[in-house]
Amino acid sequence: MVPIQTPFPPYQQPPPEPHSDHQDGRQHTLTGAFRIHRRFHSGFLADDRDVLVYLPPGYDQERQRHYPVLYLNDGQNLFDGATSFVPGQEWHVDETAEDMISRGVIQPIIIVGIYNTGMARMDEYTPTADRRVGRGGKADLYARMLVEELKPFIDSHYRTRNDAAHTALGGSSLGGLLALFVGLMRPDVFGKLAVMSPSVWWDRRIILKDVRRLRQKPAVRVWLDIGTAEGNRPARILADVRTLRDVMLRKGWRQGEDLCYVEDDGAGHNEGAWGARVGGMLMFLFPNG
Repeated sequence: MVPIQTPFPPYQQPPPEPHSDHQDGRQHTLTGAFRIHRRFHSGFLADDRDVLVYLPPGYDQERQRHYPVLYLNDGQNLFDGATSFVPGQEWHVDETAEDMISRGVIQPIIIVGIYNTGMARMDEYTPTADRRVGRGGKADLYARMLVEELKPFIDSHYRTRNDAAHTALGGSSLGGLLALFVGLMRPDVFGKLAVMSPSVWWDRRIILKDVRRLRQKPAVRVWLDIGTAEGNRPARILADVRTLRDVMLRKGWRQGEDLCYVEDDGAGHNEGAWGARVGGMLMFLFPNG
């Protein structure tokens, strides 16, 4: 099999553990209240993974309150520059959420960062095997891990609002593709999706076929974005995501209502670009009031 050049490199190294001592001297950058669940075990996937849970301001004081939940893939890149794939480059989800919650811009939410497992990431984050790449196709098992194992665990350990209308799933790149795939498969569980720079290219754009095959539009609110300077073929990547937007509009999503499509001019395919769009995503999916 002849390997092809994909638009974006996969994450190759195994994920470092949160709060472990780093020989390279990286500094932890967590802001706010966190709980760490190490080596979360799944009966559906081969590798255990760490789960990092951000709790909103006031969580420990307002003990009768229950909170919406946002599940995000690639958890090591979201909050902590010491654990991120590129050292020091993270999304700053914690700082952004803390600021927006404290100013009353968004609802207080729980954010669950699900670590990827390094080399298994490409398999777990993709809905089909791509013969050009030579791997993939375990997203259905990842979905079962989320729905049957992780979400029940989070709902039993934290004060969540556990219905679909208050549960979101998101990610970027292959993680964005995964979020859309799982959300379309299980709209009864995830009623909100953050689909950031999705890898529409996977398996000859199989996700476009999945959306076109929908018998009816699910009741799912979607944030969809893309930078205009992503990857080594930015025009093609941009065109793919625009096509995804158009297919969704034809299926019944309405821009500004249950779909927010954003093109970030000049933005690349990296943690900084996604972090810069976190605030808009949170405001669309979890507006206050």
